[in-house]
Amino acid sequence: MPRSQDNPPNRFEAAHVQWDEQAPPADLDVIEEDAKSILARNDSPDVPFRWSVNPYRGCFHGCAYCYARPSHQYLGYGAGTDFERKLLVKRNAADLLKRALARRSWRGETIAFSGNTDCYQPLEARYALTRACLQVCLEHRNPVGVITKSALVTRDIDVLQALSAQTDVRVFVSIPFADDDSGRAIEPWASPIRKRFEALRALSDAGIDTGVAMAPIIPGLNDAMVGEVLQRARDAGARHAFAIALRLPAEVAPVFEARLREQMPLRADKVLNAVRQMRGGQLNDARFGSRMRGHGPRWQAIEALFTLTARRLGFHEHAMESVVSMPRASADTAADRRGADERRASDGPGSRERERRQLRLF
Repeated sequence: MPRSQDNPPNRFEAAHVQWDEQAPPADLDVIEEDAKSILARNDSPDVPFRWSVNPYRGCFHGCAYCYARPSHQYLGYGAGTDFERKLLVKRNAADLLKRALARRSWRGETIAFSGNTDCYQPLEARYALTRACLQVCLEHRNPVGVITKSALVTRDIDVLQALSAQTDVRVFVSIPFADDDSGRAIEPWASPIRKRFEALRALSDAGIDTGVAMAPIIPGLNDAMVGEVLQRARDAGARHAFAIALRLPAEVAPVFEARLREQMPLRADKVLNAVRQMRGGQLNDARFGSRMRGHGPRWQAIEALFTLTARRLGFHEHAMESVVSMPRASADTAADRRGADERRASDGPGSRERERRQLRLF
């Protein structure tokens, strides 16, 4: 589907390109790079993992609401079509991860794939960086959490099976919509919704611990689909579920609004007004503790629907939280395992309850 270049002004750049006539096409531009590091540390209280791996920058899926869009501007690119078509590949990702996990200081904490852009976007079919990184985790028996919108994850069932036999593995498939047409309008190049449910079934049938992420929930657009998505995910074998409210930070808001008006012109104002209702009159609330969930009567009704449906269907009531360090080799000592237990205890039940309260994870 050809598209013209279209990016919101980059707040980190002094100048902004304005095309006098038709903008040139947004051609795919793949840039290979040798990254300096691969493990990203997360300090946000809203996110239930500390470490993540992102083999790619930018994302071909082109989801209009993607909170990672502004990160592309740090590289001198735009948050619009540049984010979708100027894609950076960290070709040395697996080597960097191997070095990181081999350090004596590494404690075997859970690694999330991905914390920023989708680790199974189409480029992964060619580069297989995510697969190579998972194989490194297998070598070190390191626990892993995966979240993706791509059916390509099923290609790596063999590695995920082997890893889950050694340590904790959980794979979340992100399914915000119940039908292909709605998904295609907002997530144009992600796997079709039906393919994602099929992937969830294949992973579950392979004995892999799975979950569904209804992320984001967009009031006025997909909140009425909560029951159907959760039911189909449970039928596909998912044991966990979580939901996150739509976030529209910085340059994401104009991209989302433009896509919404282009694809659903008759519903756009209704959806945007519903978002403002749950964000105190604004399109976004950047505060920790608030940015992942909404406020007000409408959001409370959405939360109640999600919570009650998840409980009725028997989803497990705990988050994809950081898993305690698991034994990485037969030489690991009892002292190492006791230390891992102490680290888990130091987190305390309050931290898990805070995550659950903020994200409504099941």
